[in-house]
Amino acid sequence: MSPVVKVITPFGIFDGVKGHELRQEINDIATTEFDIVLIDLQDVKFIDSSGLGALVSVAKSVRNAGRKLYVCSINDQVKMLFELTKMDRIFEKFADQEEFKRQVLATL
Repeated sequence: MSPVVKVITPFGIFDGVKGHELRQEINDIATTEFDIVLIDLQDVKFIDSSGLGALVSVAKSVRNAGRKLYVCSINDQVKMLFELTKMDRIFEKFADQEEFKRQVLATL
């Protein structure tokens, strides 16, 4: 049986407002059947500390529910922020959705 993947694609500047929207979206899908959340950051141009905090909060919520969370398509600014804050050790990242599919879904 294939895992159910919920792809979330935030856009623009990922700040406290967008972070709140992401938390709400995760809460809304919490009762649905999914195994994996993939946050595709392709259209995110900038993440501030509030947005980063929201990502950490969402990751904890998803993991506490016994599900997995991955991120993909991060730009250089986001990559640098992840490295500076050591978030690159918390989030498993992929270059894009195709790499995610090859490395995660193909192995299940």
